[in-house]
Amino acid sequence: MTAPLLIARDLRRTFASGGRRVAALDGVSLEIAPGETLGLVGASGCGKSTLARVLTRLVAPEAGSVHFMGADWLKLSGSRLRAARRHMQMVFQEPLAAFNPRATVAGVLADALRIHAVVPKAERGAEIARLVDRVGLPAALAGRSIRNISGGQRQRVAIARAIAVRPRLVILDEAVSALDVSVRGRILDLLVDLQRETGVSYLFVSHDLAVVRAVSHRIAVMDAGRIVEEGPAAEVIAAPSTAVLGRLIDAVPRLKGKPQA
Repeated sequence: MTAPLLIARDLRRTFASGGRRVAALDGVSLEIAPGETLGLVGASGCGKSTLARVLTRLVAPEAGSVHFMGADWLKLSGSRLRAARRHMQMVFQEPLAAFNPRATVAGVLADALRIHAVVPKAERGAEIARLVDRVGLPAALAGRSIRNISGGQRQRVAIARAIAVRPRLVILDEAVSALDVSVRGRILDLLVDLQRETGVSYLFVSHDLAVVRAVSHRIAVMDAGRIVEEGPAAEVIAAPSTAVLGRLIDAVPRLKGKPQA
């Protein structure tokens, strides 16, 4: 049996709100296998984004453990952490804040290739061209400023940057929720194709159950900082065992009854 790529156990994190402590994560545990997509769904404020940020070490947990690629992820530091970060990438809902707004598309990709020494300097130009083409962008866009391309194009650049370093896991936090339906569909197709070709794993965070159902092997449902339901995507949607998942299904009429194939 293949060992999990990522194992999180009993993660806890609180934040101050209105003079009291609120549990954003209240004992969250999950696993992601190599080549698997785990969809993480729940209403706004349930803790999904906090979990994504804890896993990527953008936010520190107050308790719990994370093992990634067999290593104690939360205890890595220095050069070992920098080397390991290559293998876990994150794509945000609005990636502009994560980019240098003055950079070009090519510059964003070149930085990723340089920092992680993915290819020799002499090969970076060809690799950038390959990445731009791989995410369905015209070659001429490489010279454009990040600020001067559309939201859908920017999200494709964010995905290109994430896959440029050949990660084992990509965490997508509401990465397609702000896009129109046609662009969203093309990006979901791209993610599925990349997974088939490279075996990359995804943690796909969204409040949109229809989108999660389209790409996920398994689904975990969060509510009030806890995972309250988890299982194979089709089975979970066909027979929800919690009220929170029932409400999410009711919000997407085409998911009622028999799940889509």
